[in-house]
Amino acid sequence: MADIRQKIEEHIPNLRRYARALVRDATGADDLVQECLTRALVKFHLWREGSDLRAWLFTILHNQYVNQVRRSVREGATVELSEITPLLLSRSASQEKCLELRDLDRALGRLPAEQRAAILLVGLEGMSYVDAAAVLGIPAGTVRSRLSRGRDALRELMGLEPQPRSRQEMRPRTSRRALLHPSARAEESALPAIAG
Repeated sequence: MADIRQKIEEHIPNLRRYARALVRDATGADDLVQECLTRALVKFHLWREGSDLRAWLFTILHNQYVNQVRRSVREGATVELSEITPLLLSRSASQEKCLELRDLDRALGRLPAEQRAAILLVGLEGMSYVDAAAVLGIPAGTVRSRLSRGRDALRELMGLEPQPRSRQEMRPRTSRRALLHPSARAEESALPAIAG
C-alpha cells in the first residue's frame, strides 16, 4: 500500500495544476485535489493494475469537479467582495507577460467547460488525445473537435490573428477542366488580369 501511495503522490503537482486551471481559485483547487485523493484511496480497489494511474486520477478529479459545478448550480454560489479585492490589487499592470497570462486566464474562463477541459488536459497537462478522451469519458475525435473549437475561441477572445493558411491553401485552385483542356487553362489565367 505504501508503494501505491507513493505512485499517487507523484501525480499531485499535475492534479493541482489542472485543478487550479479548472477552478481558478487556489483554495478551491486544493480542496478539489484533496477530495480526489481521498476518493482515489477509498476506491483504489477499482483501479486495474497495469492501467494508467495518471488518467485514472485525472478522471476522478474531473468527475469531482463536474459534481461540484452541478452542486453549485443547484445551491447557487456566492463570492464575498473581500475575497476578490486582494487578488486584484496584488497584480501589477506594468508587466506584459503577467497581463497576457491574466487575459489567457479570463479567456479560458469564458470558454464552455467542455472546451476548457480539453484544452487544459492536452495543452497544459500534455496528455494525448486518447488519454484526455479517457479522462473526459468521450471519444478521441470529440476531444480533437473541442480542442479545435476551443483554440479558435481563445484566439478570438484574446484578439489574436488566425494562423496563416499553408502555401497549398493559398494557391489558386485550378479547375478540373483546366487540367484536362489546355485552352481552358489560358482562359483561367486571363481571369485574374481582368478582375484586377
